[in-house]
Amino acid sequence: MKRGSSGLSLIVGIRKPADFTSHDVVNRVRRIMGEKRVGHTGTLDPMATGVLPICIGPATRLDKYMVGHDKTYRATITFGSQTNTDDAKGEVVKQAFVPTEIREKDFALGVLQGLVGIHMQVPPAFCAVKINGQPAYKRMRAGEEVELEARQIEVYSAELVNITEASSADEPNDSVSWIVDLSVSKGTFIRSIARDLGQQLGTCAHLSGLARMSAGRISLDECVSLETLEDLKESAALDPVRVLGFRFAYADDRADSVSNGAALSPDDVTLYESLASEADDSLCACCATELVKSQTPPFDGELICVLVENKLKGVYRYDSRYRCWKSDCVFAVGVSRG
Repeated sequence: MKRGSSGLSLIVGIRKPADFTSHDVVNRVRRIMGEKRVGHTGTLDPMATGVLPICIGPATRLDKYMVGHDKTYRATITFGSQTNTDDAKGEVVKQAFVPTEIREKDFALGVLQGLVGIHMQVPPAFCAVKINGQPAYKRMRAGEEVELEARQIEVYSAELVNITEASSADEPNDSVSWIVDLSVSKGTFIRSIARDLGQQLGTCAHLSGLARMSAGRISLDECVSLETLEDLKESAALDPVRVLGFRFAYADDRADSVSNGAALSPDDVTLYESLASEADDSLCACCATELVKSQTPPFDGELICVLVENKLKGVYRYDSRYRCWKSDCVFAVGVSRG
């Protein structure tokens, strides 16, 4: 076994605590699991809490299939003050009067409905987007002026949860906050949404709270704290078949072929429909009678999970030209299904 290798291969969902960077969480998981190869599949700002998918051991190779997953958040957007980081961790650089209509539910609902759709968004200056190989936030801390290009994002839904007015000394007396549930595409900055809403409504705003409620098929309810991970270890594993959302096939009778990355004929592969997006014990890998055989033929470029001895042994891609499944990613150590 390689130095720094635990022999583990799994995906876990961590409930990231506030004031931890995503890298802090990765380092903590490395120590808990005794495994050097650990990575996350979507950065959360230090202020934010919630779902942080973590891949451990050889399962880190699955991150390329997970980084593009959509995400949902509960955000608190506070009007009346702007910070240099566009969140509550930054220095207040501007304060402004909050128009009366921002306190009105019907007005807020209309504004949020206007968020839904495809937009061009400029990331916050303090972010991990790289400029000539260096993160923008490092350039800002060095005193450089940073200009980031707008990029396309999509807001799938924006729902108002509540409107509150400040009652603490941390905010101006006339500040108002919207608590909003957002479903967005990969690469969307919620801080930028807060900043832009303030400008749009004739005042200023920043993100004062953020919790990621889901990342792809991983929900907050399935995630564990770092303290719980200490107790559960590999028992905290999530099923990669459900997390990836691909159709899947069992290949125990072709274990050697899969281990060697050999192509598979579609005539020799029985496909099952992807598992439910939410964890369901009735659909566990052991309960083959609960699984649904797929009647849909494969399409070019389709990805599937290939299982051997009830572990994810490989991800295969369909090549319609040669009418076969070709290995896209094969694991010497199969990824645990929990």
